[in-house]
Amino acid sequence: MNEVPKTRRTDHPLLFETGAPGLCAASLPPSDVPAPKRDEFLPTQLIADKLPPLPETGELDVVRHYKRLAHRCFSVDGNFYPLGSCTMKYNPRVNECAAAMPGFCNLHPYQDEADVQGILELLYRLRCDLAEIAGLAEVTLQPAAGAHGEMTGLMIINAYHRSRGESRSKVLAPDSAHGTNPASCATCGQHTCTVRSKPDGRVDLDDLRSQVDQNTAAMMITNPNTVGVFDEQIAEIADILHSKGAQLYFDGANMNAILGITRPGDFGVDVMHFNTHKTFSTPHGGGGPGAGPVAVAQHLREFLPVPQLTQRDDGTFTWDNGHPNSIGKVRSFYGQIGVLVRAYAYIRSVGGDGLRDVAEKATLAANYVAARLKDRYTMPFKPPYAHEFIMVPEFPDSDVSELDIAKRLIDHGIHPPTMSWPVHHCLMVEPTETESLDTLNQFVTAMLDIADEIESDPEVVKTAPHTAPVKRLDEVVASRKPNVRWRGQ
Repeated sequence: MNEVPKTRRTDHPLLFETGAPGLCAASLPPSDVPAPKRDEFLPTQLIADKLPPLPETGELDVVRHYKRLAHRCFSVDGNFYPLGSCTMKYNPRVNECAAAMPGFCNLHPYQDEADVQGILELLYRLRCDLAEIAGLAEVTLQPAAGAHGEMTGLMIINAYHRSRGESRSKVLAPDSAHGTNPASCATCGQHTCTVRSKPDGRVDLDDLRSQVDQNTAAMMITNPNTVGVFDEQIAEIADILHSKGAQLYFDGANMNAILGITRPGDFGVDVMHFNTHKTFSTPHGGGGPGAGPVAVAQHLREFLPVPQLTQRDDGTFTWDNGHPNSIGKVRSFYGQIGVLVRAYAYIRSVGGDGLRDVAEKATLAANYVAARLKDRYTMPFKPPYAHEFIMVPEFPDSDVSELDIAKRLIDHGIHPPTMSWPVHHCLMVEPTETESLDTLNQFVTAMLDIADEIESDPEVVKTAPHTAPVKRLDEVVASRKPNVRWRGQ
């Protein structure tokens, strides 16, 4: 794609701007009960003088309108989503079918335990599966998202320190940490201190040792980290923290890279959360849905949220509230059940060997793409990479930015990677294991074509996208002052 695409951008009229009086998208039978009088059950001041000017359009036109709009949107089903640190993998439809089964989706949390033994067994088995995957003692399924899991894990850690007569207010985090880490600390009344990384992206152990003291509650770490590097020092990091009574919190955002290969509990982690909507197959984006189960080591089990799902001696399942040291509930009812059903279906469908295969293929995909692009884009960290990698567009004779490249990728039908984090002016790429070699090659070709354009005709890149329904919005204004209301002439 070495020239501006010729595809014409099309502006579709609103439904308010189409149709004709008398058209209707629905045909309902006459009512078989007497029509009530509005003023008998509605206050007079709430009754309009006339009908609102709603669109009058035929059914087929309505269907085509929304289908056209849907085709203008990017989606994982239709486009490659190499968003670093997001694990935007394809989600098998069989898991959607499982979650939609009437026995799951028609349940109510107030139903008697005897009537819902099926879902209780599923959740119990999922809890045990996640504990095994984590290499830890027990799991709570209550947290509703990854950040909620972080907050829950820190609350558990704080309860543990209080049980020992201590109050620790400092939490350490590497300089490549996820932004939710310090936010979670603030929510729990603590503050974060940044631990430096070495040039290779791994934690600077000397800096860590200098900061760990009797006021350190924990260190929050992601491994592989956000720059795509697995820190082999992780067991030594755990020892440094434990020597001062601090706990090691593991952010499970990047678990997709180590499934079945290594377990956080085996290298010294005390608490961790899972992003089941990333690692275990739930479509995510637009704010949800999510689930952030938290796993803990043996010495922290008594502080887990209640109620906790347990199995009776007779094989039936029940909710157990008998934990006096628990941090209490962190969510109404029992968690994001639909997301958890999908996670269980995913784990059971691929099995133990399949989980390892997921991690190996995700890692292979990232390293393959990085190797294909290393001669045209700067790689600030050396391979091998885990599930993702960072590249920086450095073209000395051009002022093209990473944002320009991201916008140009839209013309290729590819969603832009994560930008400008955790390294300035970078692109962070995570292919995941679900993309074919053909898709990876298409992405590589697009990135190489863009590099050629930057050197030969940079204006093509700087003015992209050329085929999108809209060009470049003022994202701050669009976020803070969205204009979503139609006003007729």
